Amino acid sequence: MKTVVIFYRKKTSSESVNSSSIMAGFSMAEPICLIENGKDGKLCVQPKALQILEQIGQRVVVVAVVGLYRTGKSYLMNQLAGKRNGFALGATIQSKTKGIWMWCVPHPVKKDHTLVLLDTEGLGDVEKGDQKNDTWIFSLAVLLSSMLVYNSMGTIDNDALQRLHYVTELTEHIKVKSQQDEYEDESTEFLRVFPSFVWSVRDFTLTLEHDGKPITADEYLNNALKLKPGHSKAVQMYNMPRSCLRNYFPTRKCFVFDRPARTEKMRILDTLADADLDPSFVKQVREFCCHVFSTAESKTLKGGVHVTGTLLGNLAKIYVDAICSNQIPCLENAVLSLAQIQNAKAVVQAIDHYNAQMAERVAYPTESQEELSQIHHVVEKEALKILIDCSFKDDDQKYQQKFLLSLDEMYAGILRKNIEESKKACESIIKHVFQPLEDQLGSGHYVSSGGYKAFCADMQRFINRYRSTPGKGVQAEEALKKYLDGKKAFQDSILTADQSLTEAERQIQAELAKAQALEQQHRTETEMNNMYEKLLKDQEQSYNEFTQQLMQKMEEDGQNAAKEYDRVLAAKLKEQEDLLSQNFNEKSELMQQSIDALKQEKKAMESNKPSMLGNVLESVGTVALFLPGPISKVIGVASLLGSRFLK
Repeated sequence: MKTVVIFYRKKTSSESVNSSSIMAGFSMAEPICLIENGKDGKLCVQPKALQILEQIGQRVVVVAVVGLYRTGKSYLMNQLAGKRNGFALGATIQSKTKGIWMWCVPHPVKKDHTLVLLDTEGLGDVEKGDQKNDTWIFSLAVLLSSMLVYNSMGTIDNDALQRLHYVTELTEHIKVKSQQDEYEDESTEFLRVFPSFVWSVRDFTLTLEHDGKPITADEYLNNALKLKPGHSKAVQMYNMPRSCLRNYFPTRKCFVFDRPARTEKMRILDTLADADLDPSFVKQVREFCCHVFSTAESKTLKGGVHVTGTLLGNLAKIYVDAICSNQIPCLENAVLSLAQIQNAKAVVQAIDHYNAQMAERVAYPTESQEELSQIHHVVEKEALKILIDCSFKDDDQKYQQKFLLSLDEMYAGILRKNIEESKKACESIIKHVFQPLEDQLGSGHYVSSGGYKAFCADMQRFINRYRSTPGKGVQAEEALKKYLDGKKAFQDSILTADQSLTEAERQIQAELAKAQALEQQHRTETEMNNMYEKLLKDQEQSYNEFTQQLMQKMEEDGQNAAKEYDRVLAAKLKEQEDLLSQNFNEKSELMQQSIDALKQEKKAMESNKPSMLGNVLESVGTVALFLPGPISKVIGVASLLGSRFLK
């Protein structure tokens, strides 16, 4: 059994469970099976591979290699991983790779990206003899990758293209929409999500020339993909794989490789150093790797949604589950299912982050509501970013609303705890500060001539000492008022018992005591009102922060969607140019219709952006209106604040 080693740095306590944070240096020591192809022909996603992908919060660049068995696919993938071996190489006519194997390594060029290499089971394995199974392997490689490398031997001739019949069967094994118009142009939808295409021709022995002039490998591929005029069945068969490659894949590239070494050395290819290989082959492999590293884009879904390792694992499972249920994988349904899974996780991750960070950063009781609010806003901002960055296609704001409700409940709980802890702290400080006064009261010290003035002087001194003592929190004046209210009866009896005071002086002292009580009442209400006003600002700031992040995300999504349209348009315009150059005027006119439809779609999308934004903000505003909010939080904890409330 193979051992998989994963290297990553340990999270600090301040990072909590933010799935969007990157595990720097993430790497697998060796490949692992992602999709097993059982002896019964049933495909199964491996749990251990899913666990690995679940840990990758970075965007992924997914490069898959497909091709006939025993054509050296695994060697190229090992080179992309920067290793001599890893993916199994075989020296016999038997296919070594079964199913789809995965190797995740840090991307050597793109910062904060993980390179996911997928090595697929060789197509056309005589021992397997299941062509349908081959088509599913090919289809999964297309669906999961952002760059597809097709590996073949010898030359690109008609036989080689007919062997690539899997590409002509994609429309039978991949559905774009659950309810599809039979006249809808599937190629447009395929161009949105299909990977770039690289044809790797191994053991190439021809000279790159055409009509006596040198040509590039790309020109060699383009010449091989030229269509034949006519409508006969033979012409249609000839054109079918060529048309599919031209119409389904947004960009095409070709690399030709010399034979790497003599026949006897080919059996130990994975042990050979570059010096033992043909220099031209080494150079060609280096150019191939540089092209992949620099041009392979991160995997995206329709609309330009970037795929992380977590999403890739879920996507693989959704597609394989559909195949195993004898259904055709549907791009539209897969995205919707993926959005539900991911958005639910995003809510949990954002909530977990908020809870963990508030528990770590808040020292109860806080000295003021301002201090607690500042911590709340910082952590809330981080949690919102996790939610918005990790979710997509939450068109009805269902998951955003769920998070906002949960956030409100969590903050209300923190407010209650802060109040309770403040009350406990104040009671403890009062007991300590006023203990000398309690001792004097217990001994009857103030029940004497002149005792009232002594009592008032001591009381004020202890009040001043209490107010200057730190660590009381948000209930400082409320707790003091409660204590002073409890001493009113003692104060009245001491005033009555003081024989040194005249009746007029007693009246004056009594009025002074009432004024002091009113002053304390005012301090308590001011303390409460300050909290109330701060919580109102909390709600306003939370709404503004949410709408700001949401608008930013919508702007980014709009830009990604526009890039997708531009990429598809560029591919179609290039194809139209090629058709015109080959005098396929009828096909060019059909292509123009597709181009016009795309332009109309893009225009409609851009014109709908303001109304979409307005609808979202209206929905968010409605949610904010019915949230418990700071006002209700204050009302809800009114019993903790005492019998007095806002006037």
